[in-house]
Amino acid sequence: MTLDPLKLSMLGTAAAQSFYMVSVSALLTAILGIPLGVLLVIFRPGHILANRPAQTVLGLAVNALRSIPFPIFIVFIIPLTRFLVGTSLGPKGVIVPLTLAATVFMARLTETSLLEVPKGVIEAALSCGASRWRIIWRVMLPEAKSGLILAITIMVITLISYSAMAGAVGGGGLGDLAIRYGYQRYQTDVMFLTVFALLIIVQLTQNLGDYLAKRCSRR
Repeated sequence: MTLDPLKLSMLGTAAAQSFYMVSVSALLTAILGIPLGVLLVIFRPGHILANRPAQTVLGLAVNALRSIPFPIFIVFIIPLTRFLVGTSLGPKGVIVPLTLAATVFMARLTETSLLEVPKGVIEAALSCGASRWRIIWRVMLPEAKSGLILAITIMVITLISYSAMAGAVGGGGLGDLAIRYGYQRYQTDVMFLTVFALLIIVQLTQNLGDYLAKRCSRR
């Protein structure tokens, strides 16, 4: 199997586009998804800011968005994507659906991590007169740091997978390269290298996440 310089150049360009899509979407997802996950936890009955109606509404909204397959979700929110960024094509146009789809996923992962924080730690902070905000910022999040790092790792890997699927609808990146050249033009060398590149990226991401989570573990 040989690759000419043009194919190598296309592979590099596609990898850069994927990195751009995933990195920007991951940052936005963390900014939106982690606070949403915190709300899902603290609004639970018996928690520090119990509010069953709010928790129910948020839970239903998160579940509704999670139930839509990503390729359908991209098409479904095209009007919103065009309104926000002016286009629904290319790496720029994919960031909106990537972020929204991953945010609800990250929210549930955050919720799971925070629910593992021992209730006794939270009750002790309450008995010491700590405010709700201080409990969230100084108790819950630090105690769940290791789990949150693993949650972010899973989220980034999910975004890599989503960004590859976005290539089917003109999203650019490695998925677009694999479809247009590897599948439609039967260039198996391009397909093989694209898949290999995705495997390496995912493995490196997982290894880094596992390492950081182990370093930050409080148990």
